[in-house]
Amino acid sequence: MSKYTIVIDLNKCYGCAGCQVACKEWNTSGPYGPLPDINPWGKDQWSMFWLKVLHYESGKYPNVQETSMPIGCMHCDEPACVKVCPVGATYKRPDGIVLVDYDDCIGCKYCINACPYGARVFDPVQGITKKCTMCVDRITSEILPEEDRIPACVRSCPVHARTFGDLDDPQSEVSYLIANNSSFALNPEYGTKPVVRYLPFRGIDTVRRHK
Repeated sequence: MSKYTIVIDLNKCYGCAGCQVACKEWNTSGPYGPLPDINPWGKDQWSMFWLKVLHYESGKYPNVQETSMPIGCMHCDEPACVKVCPVGATYKRPDGIVLVDYDDCIGCKYCINACPYGARVFDPVQGITKKCTMCVDRITSEILPEEDRIPACVRSCPVHARTFGDLDDPQSEVSYLIANNSSFALNPEYGTKPVVRYLPFRGIDTVRRHK
C-alpha cells in the first residue's frame, strides 16, 4: 500500500507562490472545487486558498535573511479533523490522503477549529468545508501524461522545492530526502503525526540548485 507525501525543501523555496496559484487554478475547475472568490476587486474581498506561503525574517540589518514556508494540509497520520467530524464527512484514505465528502459535510466547522495548521477553509457559497486533496484526481488519473500525475503544486514549482512520492517505498525520492536531510514535521507536539515533511533552511549563502 502506498503512503503519499510531499517533501518541501525550504532551502530551495523562495516564496514565489507559484504553488499557491497552481493549486487554486487546478482545483477550482476540478471535482473538489471550486475555490471561490467573493468581491475579489472590492474593499471587503475574500478568496479561498488551500495553500499559503508564509515569509519569516531573521537576523539584524544588514545580516537579514528570509525563509519562505509553504503550509497546507499535512495529511496527518492522526488527523484531528477526522476525529472531531460528527458525521464522518472527513476521512483518511488507505494511501494516507485526507479528504472531505461534500455530500456529507454539514458545515459545522468543527474540523476548522481542530486543525492546528489552519489548513481547512469554510466555503460560504456552498456552506461546506474544503481543503487540499493532494490533487488525488491528478495522481490517480489515467488520462494525464505520467509526468503530470503529481499534485499541481509540485508540478508547477520552478525550482523543484517540492517532491511528491510514496513514503512506503524505501527506494522513492521522498524516502531518500527524508532519511538523508534532517527532515522535520511541523509542530509534532500536536500529536497529529504530519506526513508532509520539510527539509531545513541552511542559510542565506547556500546555493539553490535546480534539478
